[in-house]
Amino acid sequence: MAYLLVIVLNKTEKLTKILERFIEVDVRGATIIDSIGMGRTLEPEITTFSTLLEVFNIGKGRYPENKTIFTVIKEEKTLKDAQRIVREELGDFKEAGTGIMFVIPVTDFIGLSPSLKEEEEALKEHKKIEKDI
Repeated sequence: MAYLLVIVLNKTEKLTKILERFIEVDVRGATIIDSIGMGRTLEPEITTFSTLLEVFNIGKGRYPENKTIFTVIKEEKTLKDAQRIVREELGDFKEAGTGIMFVIPVTDFIGLSPSLKEEEEALKEHKKIEKDI
């Protein structure tokens, strides 16, 4: 089974480090999109409340723009490694407003890059065929 790992990252300064560490555990591709949370979106609609928040300097920047990372992962071990990396980088999500991480089972997909293991196996097979020729 494959898995869709989704991370909504409020601490955007951690993005590069997480992606660099993903490569170390064979997460070979991820898509990152700019996203905005519900609180930030609704804030202007609640004008009296948002004005009060701004007066007390807790409105602006309270609901920052964030990044949403999603990636399809084929192996459960790779998934667990990727989740561990995210928890390590984000302090196990203990601080409020850090973000959220969740996993959805993927029953089918097409177009995913091969894992390092699959590439190594294909290379060995190719060399074996060349040797036999």
